[in-house]
Amino acid sequence: MADSETLDALVSAVQSSAKYATVTPEFVRKLGAQELKKHSRLKEAVKATKNRLHQVAGAYLASPPKYEAWLDLLAAAPTLDERREVCRALMQTHASTRERLPTLNQFYRVALAEVAPVRSVIDIACGLNPLAIPFMPLAEGAAYYACDIYTDLADFLNRAFPLLRITGAAWAADLTQTIPDQHTDLAIIVKAIPCLQQLDKGIGARLLDGINADHILVSYPAQSLGGSSKGMRANYEAQFAELVAGKGWTIHRYDFATELAFLITKT
Repeated sequence: MADSETLDALVSAVQSSAKYATVTPEFVRKLGAQELKKHSRLKEAVKATKNRLHQVAGAYLASPPKYEAWLDLLAAAPTLDERREVCRALMQTHASTRERLPTLNQFYRVALAEVAPVRSVIDIACGLNPLAIPFMPLAEGAAYYACDIYTDLADFLNRAFPLLRITGAAWAADLTQTIPDQHTDLAIIVKAIPCLQQLDKGIGARLLDGINADHILVSYPAQSLGGSSKGMRANYEAQFAELVAGKGWTIHRYDFATELAFLITKT
């Protein structure tokens, strides 16, 4: 097992990179401890930790987010149509939300038709998905909560929520260690489970069981970041079926061009 001083050095080395400087340290520490068990040299463990962070998060951002400029754009968009236009442009900067843009007008309206209007939401491993708020069938006065591994993303969202005309709170979290426990009408886990299961194979089942929400919207990518389908839709449908087997939950399935979605009703 790595000693504390070596692990501290690894976390410091990883977070000295601008790309990973704002990842919550607890998350870096957990990955780093795992890699130090595999690699005898600190330099190798640092590289391996960065590679894993790239796989689950870094690969989705082509360039560093310009959060201050984005807030200015949102502040200058007083109408719903203007906010939708700005949010679409911002979601272009993240690979996961960019893939959803062709179906964004339908995605939440269709997938949440059974439970709309939604009064409270928690967005798990959210990325830039909260920017889709103007497209969601939310009730007036709805509350929106969101968590991800980036502290600067959480700060941006906390400042963006009032500009999106919603009450919200965002925070940085390591979901492999702590699952949020507040009750909401809806939990959103869009395209996050495959990434999280690269770090922890049991996290998908723990999330679905542990999240305190009446309904959970889960989705999986139907193609890779490079645009290849590779039988992904069938593979992920089978994986999801294993996660919910024997639960007795009500499940609705939705097919979109680049995404496969399921709405779970627990109650």
